[in-house]
Amino acid sequence: MTKIFNGNKLLIALVVSLSVENFAYSESYDTGDERDWLLNAENDKDRLILLQNYLGGFSVSMWEVGDRYKTIYSALQNENFDLAIYHWKKIKAVIENGYLKRPARRANSDAIFINSTYEAVLSAFETRDIKKAWQGFSNARSACMTCHVAEKIPWMNDQNLFRDTAVSNN
Repeated sequence: MTKIFNGNKLLIALVVSLSVENFAYSESYDTGDERDWLLNAENDKDRLILLQNYLGGFSVSMWEVGDRYKTIYSALQNENFDLAIYHWKKIKAVIENGYLKRPARRANSDAIFINSTYEAVLSAFETRDIKKAWQGFSNARSACMTCHVAEKIPWMNDQNLFRDTAVSNN
C-alpha cells in the first residue's frame, strides 16, 4: 500500500510541476512569432475576443449545414443511407453548436427543426426505403426554408441549393 501511495505522490508532484511550468509559460505569451496570433494577445480577455470573432456566428454553422445538406442529397441519389444518416446527425450538432454562439437563433431552430423535424427525418433515412428517405429529405428541406422565413431571411431560400434539391428533381 505504501508503494502505491508513494507512486501517487510522485504522480501528483509531476502533475503539479508540469502545471506550474505550463502556467509560467502562459504568463509570457508573446513568442514574437506572428503565427502565434492567439498567444500574442495582450491578455485572456483579448484572446477570448479573438476566439469569439474567429468562431463566427450562426452563419458559419449554416455554411456547414448547407454543405452537409448537399452531401445528404447526393448520398440519397446513391442510396447511401449510412452517409445520409451520418450527415443528418452532424447537422443537428452543428445547429445546436450554432445557437450556442447566437442564442437568439435557438427558438426557431428548436421549434422548426430539432423538436419537430429531426427525429422524423432520421427515422425516414433509417428505414433504408428510398421513397421514405426522399420524403424525409423533402421534409428537412421544408423545415430549413420555413426556419429562414421565421428568422426573417426568406431571401435565403432563393438559391440553387434549394432549387437543385427539390425532391421532384429526382
